[in-house]
Formats: sequence, structure tokens, C-alpha cells
Amino acid sequence: MTAMRALGLMSGTSMDGIDLAVVTTDGESAVTRGPSMFVAYDAAFRRRIEAALEVAKEISSRAERPGDLAELERELTLRHARAVAAFVDAHGAVDLIGFHGQTVLHRPERALTVQIGDGALLARETNTPVVFDMRAADMVAGGQGAPLVPAYHGALGAKLPAVDLPVCFVNIGGISNITFVAADGPPVAFDSGPGNALIDQWVSREGGVPFDQNGMIASEGGVVAGVVERYLDNPFFARSGPKSLDRNDFTLELAAGLELADGARTLAAVSAEAILKAAEHMPAAPKSWIVCGGGRKNPHIAADLSKGAEVHGARVLLAEDVGLDGDAMEAEAWAYLAVRSMRGMPLTWPTTTGCRAPVTGGVIARPG
Repeated sequence: MTAMRALGLMSGTSMDGIDLAVVTTDGESAVTRGPSMFVAYDAAFRRRIEAALEVAKEISSRAERPGDLAELERELTLRHARAVAAFVDAHGAVDLIGFHGQTVLHRPERALTVQIGDGALLARETNTPVVFDMRAADMVAGGQGAPLVPAYHGALGAKLPAVDLPVCFVNIGGISNITFVAADGPPVAFDSGPGNALIDQWVSREGGVPFDQNGMIASEGGVVAGVVERYLDNPFFARSGPKSLDRNDFTLELAAGLELADGARTLAAVSAEAILKAAEHMPAAPKSWIVCGGGRKNPHIAADLSKGAEVHGARVLLAEDVGLDGDAMEAEAWAYLAVRSMRGMPLTWPTTTGCRAPVTGGVIARPG
């Protein structure tokens, strides 16, 4: 099958900007990773997205755009178009774009997920076919609509040198998700719990900064074990997968009253312990953990995760340790998924989202 050069665009739950990455792939096992880029959102635009999460709570059907969501959707799409133009100028043309958009509401119990982003407008602006809205078909088929990255993790996991299977990929964004990859069979995946979102919200509220860069704030604090335990008492952690989360499903309420540094350090421990707890719902104990996403740069999350994994004889590796790019992984996945969508291949399985049968997805917008 002929490979396509696809560009993936990801604006995730951390809401810090746009990740762009190229993958040349046939949508199956042939994967050649290409260049990547990050375009940051300015603080004012990030605040607009944060405000949109509150407005989006009013949505009862996917087409609704209450308040200024329609205006925000257009601006977000045009920002993506400018990012694509800059990327193509630097790295050459692509055959296809996989466009995630920005999730403003994810309520799997209502079969409702909303990503703002106008795929048709992006196709016109970039003069390139765009695959977007890749989650909805999974929900129609009874799935959670997330996570979708496991299809890509499965393709990578089967080919990584010097990594013992089974391997568990961990993506720590605003929400963390895991993908269990064995020697055969479809991947097993689910959201594992809060990733960076609570930490970012905490240091923004208590310290006036958008995130805890390199865990510097947390390094001045200690773990308040009782708070960690109360977070882990949430019924979400006892449920087996597939399961998924909205950014607002966990709040700062349980951390109220902590000092700034203690809160940052405690919430980092919550993120790590939630990931480790996910192993209870895997088919077997992973021998290797590969950590991707912005949360891998928080040394406290990484250290807590390593310490917990070692108890079970497993090792924790950063994506870069095995030749991958932990920042570009989700954007690469969206490029890979776009090719699979174009070719009618499954994006999700019952073991990753709970859909009734393997299902493809995505809407294709063409220039003009």
C-alpha cells in the first residue's frame, strides 16, 4: 500500500499551543517519523480557551456553539492554518492533514464529545485535504471516544528495539492515558487519571504562573499523603477500562489549604500514583513503561513513577530513551490516524474505547 506524507495537528488538554508533526505511513506497520514543531498560544488566547470550557458546559448537542464559541472556533482554525503554512515553508508539502481541534467538552456517559475546529475552513486555507472529527464515530458505536492514540502506540510498540514486551505507553498531558501493547492482539487503553491539568491549575491559582516548569515549585514542597489517598479514592480508579475523562472531572477541592509548593508536589504524586494504579486493569504486568507528553518533564512525576514500577520489576523509560519524541507523539498519532481514516481502517477497538466492534472514523474535507 502506498505511503502518504501526513501532518498531524494537536492542541491538547494542556491548552498551551499547537504541536505539529509529520509521519510518512501506509496506516499499518510502515511508519517513518518526520520533523515536528510547536507553536505556543499567547496567554490571552489560552485564557479564552479556558473560559470556553465553562461556556461549553451548556452544550447538549455537538453542533451547538454557545456564547463566543463559534468565533473562537474560527480563530483557532486560522491559527492552525498559519502554523501549517509555517511548517510547510520549513519542511515541505504534505499529502494530508489530521486535525484534532480543541476539546471543550467530553462526556462519554452522554455520548457527547465536542472538539472546536473547522476542518473545511482549514482545508481551504491550506489547500490540503483534512481529516477531522475523529472521535464521534467511535461514540456512535458505543465507545468512549478516547483515547485514540493507541492505534499509533500499537504500530510503534511492535518495532521498538531493546524494549521488553508487554510495554505500556504513558501519555501525560492535561489528562494521562495509557496503552498496553503485547506481542500480539489489539492494544488495551484507557485514560488513567489527571496528568498536568491539576498541577497547572494549582500553580496558576496559587502562584500566578501557568505551569510548574521542570517541577521547580514542587521541589520546595513535600507530598501530603492523605490528600493523595483522597484523590485515589475516586470511584474512577476502581473501574476497569475502557474509560475516559473530561478535564473538569477532577478539581482542586481536595488540595484546598495546602501551601503552594506542597500542593504542586502532592498533585505530581497524584498523577504518578494514578498511572501506576492503572496496572491493576491491564491484562498483565508491563515490563516496560514509556513516558510521553509534557508531564515527562516533571522530574517528580517521573521519579515517583520509576519508584513504583521498580517494585514490580519494571523499568520506566522516557520516549527519547527509545528514539521517540515525547513532545510530538500525539501530533504524530493524528497524522497516522488521518491516513487510516482515509483508507477506512479502524481507529479504535473494543479494548481501547469500549466500542462494539473495531471502527474507523473522521470526516474528510477537501480544498474547494
